[in-house]
Amino acid sequence: MLSAGDRFVKRVRVLVANHPRLMRELVMATIADQPDIEVVGEVQNDSDLADTVEQVLPDVLIIAMDEPEKRLGQCGFLLGRHPGMKILALAPEQNRGIFYWAVVDIRTKALESSEAGILNAVRERPVLVGAVQN
Repeated sequence: MLSAGDRFVKRVRVLVANHPRLMRELVMATIADQPDIEVVGEVQNDSDLADTVEQVLPDVLIIAMDEPEKRLGQCGFLLGRHPGMKILALAPEQNRGIFYWAVVDIRTKALESSEAGILNAVRERPVLVGAVQN
């Protein structure tokens, strides 16, 4: 519960997903008493994950992972749709965790104030950092 002085503090909205039940309960018990964290839901099945994220719009998704060396396929999809969300992937069997987040890189380029400048800007394809251009 937030105190009177904390009532205007934005709480971190957390969705706990697809861990074995015991792990979900441990994670929720760890964060439940934190005044600045709010658990907004639980997801037990992978098939419900994307829809639930869309509905509750968490700030942080805590999810299980089997192989800590491999990025979860869901991470790219979910972060692409919700770039402001962070994903905490836990592998309790290996005592490991990975934190994922997206960085939006906004670029600018001066535009010539002419018909040709406008048409060139419309036709130009953005260069992505680290991407191979064809």
